[in-house]
Amino acid sequence: MFQGLRFNLLLWYVVVMEIILISFSGGIYFLFTDTLSSQVDKKLVNLANFMAPTLSQVYTQKNQYLEQFELHNLLNSKTDSIEWFDSNKRLLASTGGITVSLNPEPGLSSETMPNFGEIRTVTLFVSIDRSKFNQPALKGYVRISQSLKELEQEKTQLLVNLGFGIFLSLVFVTPCGFWLTQKAVKPVEQSHQQVEQSLKQVEQSHRQVEQSLKQVEQSHQKLKQFTADASHELRNPLTAIKASIDVMLKHPERIHEKDVRKVGVIANSVEHMTNLVKDLLFLARSDGEMSIPERELTKISLNSLLDDLVESLEDLAQQKEITLTYEGFAQLSVRGNRDQLIRLFSNLIQNAINYTPEQGFVMVRLVQHNSSAVVTVEDTGMGITPEQIPLVFERFWRADKARNQRAGGTGLGLSIAQAITNTHQGKIKVSSQVGIGTCFEVSLPAYEL
Repeated sequence: MFQGLRFNLLLWYVVVMEIILISFSGGIYFLFTDTLSSQVDKKLVNLANFMAPTLSQVYTQKNQYLEQFELHNLLNSKTDSIEWFDSNKRLLASTGGITVSLNPEPGLSSETMPNFGEIRTVTLFVSIDRSKFNQPALKGYVRISQSLKELEQEKTQLLVNLGFGIFLSLVFVTPCGFWLTQKAVKPVEQSHQQVEQSLKQVEQSHRQVEQSLKQVEQSHQKLKQFTADASHELRNPLTAIKASIDVMLKHPERIHEKDVRKVGVIANSVEHMTNLVKDLLFLARSDGEMSIPERELTKISLNSLLDDLVESLEDLAQQKEITLTYEGFAQLSVRGNRDQLIRLFSNLIQNAINYTPEQGFVMVRLVQHNSSAVVTVEDTGMGITPEQIPLVFERFWRADKARNQRAGGTGLGLSIAQAITNTHQGKIKVSSQVGIGTCFEVSLPAYEL
């Protein structure tokens, strides 16, 4: 995996180093060639200034003067030349191995010639004052020329040397770069190995969690199946016991006086067990249903349903001196199972009545919010602590204070309310403050024609 990274790092390292070396070598080359060119120009100008006074002797003696004048110390006879011209630019004399074809023009110039390559020339205009001899001024030109062939050879040699140096640096830099990339990548490899180990541990933990969740789900399914089976199996014995108790209660004369109270207790216990079995069977069926079958759906007026339900529970509220009220702020209907909706709101209202002390209030309201019918059941009871709110819909859960407040009940009322709400594609939530009261809110899709 890191071979590509090493190669890229090494490649970039070598490329950057070579760019630096090439730039440095290029700077050296151009600085050296510029210096050499400047030295040649300076040499030619100095030599031209030195030879300018000889124009008068050349005028009079021409080449004879050159034979007497020692020039071998001043120029290379093969690559340099000196030329004298009169004021009309006619050649008077010349020495050296180069003959330039250009007319003399003051200044620096260059010309390319076969066998000599580039020729660099300096032409100097000369004017000699001869007034003390009662003669007119002597005017003419002196031109110094030099072949740059040797200079070009030096440039070429320098370029070769620099190229060879760059090649040697490449040979040296590559193993050094490989060593540096090894050192640079090593911490990354170690970190990657640690990350891989961590990922393997996380993956292993994830598999263990998934396995545990599957086991929990299987246990939960087995528990629900056991609950459903046990509830179903208990129905027949409880029905038989209840029937027997009912027969006995219809003929109290057959019961010994001391056993009448015991039979009543048994009847109440059987009733409680029967209700518990019904609730468990309902929840077991609800667990397997995401929604109510279409054939069971009917249009239901929530206003009428809640009004009748509140009226039927007023006696229960009055027994505890609790004020039970209903307010319908909108005419709303839903599609659902009427019996289940009655059970839903009956559980919520009875729960509010049971947990509200005497002289308290239970308010039932129906409002419309967007496309939903919202029913709230609010009481002035003891309230629920924030820690307990997430638990209120758990099966068989009741707060300790609630146990002291009421006897009986299965602890499944709110679980059933939540199950009915879910199968009607609705939502149920609770808010509460300790010592102030609790509010349950049920939102159901409103029926629209």
